[in-house]
Amino acid sequence: MLPEQNKSEVLLYRSEDGGINIHVRLEQDTVWLTQADMVNLFHSSKPNISEHIKNVFKEGELDESSVVRKFRTTAADGKQYSVKHYNLDVVISVGYRVKSLHGTHFRIF
Repeated sequence: MLPEQNKSEVLLYRSEDGGINIHVRLEQDTVWLTQADMVNLFHSSKPNISEHIKNVFKEGELDESSVVRKFRTTAADGKQYSVKHYNLDVVISVGYRVKSLHGTHFRIF
Protein backbone atom coordinates (compact mmCIF):
# COMPACT_ATOMS: atom_id res chain seq x y z
CA MET A 1 0.00 0.00 0.00
CA LEU A 2 1.32 3.38 -0.92
CA PRO A 3 0.86 6.40 1.35
CA GLU A 4 -1.16 9.28 0.01
CA GLN A 5 0.98 12.16 -1.20
CA ASN A 6 -1.24 14.87 0.23
CA LYS A 7 -0.42 13.79 3.78
CA SER A 8 3.22 14.71 3.39
CA GLU A 9 5.16 17.91 3.07
CA VAL A 10 8.05 18.61 0.72
CA LEU A 11 10.94 20.74 1.93
CA LEU A 12 13.89 22.02 -0.02
CA TYR A 13 17.33 21.23 1.35
CA ARG A 14 20.09 23.45 0.01
CA SER A 15 23.73 23.07 0.98
CA GLU A 16 25.54 26.08 2.40
CA ASP A 17 27.48 26.57 -0.84
CA GLY A 18 24.26 26.30 -2.86
CA GLY A 19 25.67 23.36 -4.81
CA ILE A 20 23.05 20.85 -3.70
CA ASN A 21 19.29 21.26 -3.93
CA ILE A 22 17.14 18.31 -2.90
CA HIS A 23 13.40 18.09 -2.42
CA VAL A 24 12.99 16.32 0.92
CA ARG A 25 9.72 14.56 1.70
CA LEU A 26 8.63 15.06 5.31
CA GLU A 27 6.13 12.53 6.61
CA GLN A 28 5.55 10.80 9.95
CA ASP A 29 8.15 12.93 11.72
CA THR A 30 11.01 11.92 9.44
CA VAL A 31 12.45 12.85 6.07
CA TRP A 32 12.44 10.51 3.09
CA LEU A 33 14.99 10.53 0.25
CA THR A 34 15.37 8.39 -2.84
CA GLN A 35 18.59 6.63 -3.73
CA ALA A 36 19.14 9.25 -6.44
CA ASP A 37 18.76 12.00 -3.82
CA MET A 38 21.47 10.33 -1.70
CA VAL A 39 23.79 10.11 -4.73
CA ASN A 40 23.37 13.87 -5.17
CA LEU A 41 23.56 14.65 -1.47
CA PHE A 42 26.77 12.70 -0.82
CA HIS A 43 28.44 13.46 -4.18
CA SER A 44 28.74 9.73 -4.72
CA SER A 45 27.83 7.13 -7.33
CA LYS A 46 24.72 4.99 -7.58
CA PRO A 47 26.68 1.72 -7.16
CA ASN A 48 28.39 3.11 -4.04
CA ILE A 49 25.13 4.25 -2.42
CA SER A 50 23.46 0.94 -3.38
CA GLU A 51 26.25 -1.00 -1.70
CA HIS A 52 26.01 1.04 1.49
CA ILE A 53 22.22 0.69 1.64
CA LYS A 54 22.49 -3.07 1.11
CA ASN A 55 25.10 -3.37 3.88
CA VAL A 56 23.03 -1.30 6.33
CA PHE A 57 20.32 -3.99 6.07
CA LYS A 58 22.65 -6.99 5.69
CA GLU A 59 24.55 -6.09 8.86
CA GLY A 60 21.30 -5.61 10.79
CA GLU A 61 21.94 -1.94 11.53
CA LEU A 62 18.37 -1.11 10.47
CA ASP A 63 15.25 -3.14 9.69
CA GLU A 64 14.37 -2.54 6.05
CA SER A 65 10.63 -2.94 6.60
CA SER A 66 10.54 0.00 9.01
CA VAL A 67 12.77 2.48 7.15
CA VAL A 68 11.86 2.00 3.47
CA ARG A 69 8.59 3.11 1.85
CA LYS A 70 7.34 3.44 -1.66
CA PHE A 71 5.77 6.72 -2.68
CA ARG A 72 4.04 7.49 -5.94
CA THR A 73 5.78 10.06 -8.06
CA THR A 74 4.72 11.57 -11.36
CA ALA A 75 7.31 11.63 -14.12
CA ALA A 76 7.66 14.32 -16.76
CA ASP A 77 5.60 12.17 -19.14
CA GLY A 78 2.68 12.23 -16.69
CA LYS A 79 2.97 8.56 -15.73
CA GLN A 80 2.98 7.61 -12.05
CA TYR A 81 5.65 5.34 -10.65
CA SER A 82 6.31 3.78 -7.25
CA VAL A 83 9.74 4.86 -6.04
CA LYS A 84 11.58 3.59 -2.96
CA HIS A 85 12.32 6.25 -0.39
CA TYR A 86 14.60 5.82 2.62
CA ASN A 87 14.01 7.56 5.92
CA LEU A 88 16.44 9.74 7.83
CA ASP A 89 17.92 6.77 9.72
CA VAL A 90 19.07 5.23 6.43
CA VAL A 91 20.34 8.56 5.11
CA ILE A 92 22.42 9.10 8.25
CA SER A 93 23.75 5.52 8.20
CA VAL A 94 24.76 5.83 4.56
CA GLY A 95 26.21 9.28 5.24
CA TYR A 96 28.52 7.90 7.92
CA ARG A 97 29.64 5.13 5.58
CA VAL A 98 30.31 7.50 2.69
CA LYS A 99 32.05 9.93 5.05
CA SER A 100 31.06 12.95 3.07
CA LEU A 101 31.35 16.57 4.14
CA HIS A 102 28.03 17.21 2.42
CA GLY A 103 26.53 14.35 4.43
CA THR A 104 27.71 15.96 7.63
CA HIS A 105 26.05 19.24 6.63
CA PHE A 106 22.82 17.38 5.91
CA ARG A 107 22.87 15.62 9.30
CA ILE A 108 23.23 19.04 10.96
CA PHE A 109 20.24 20.29 8.93
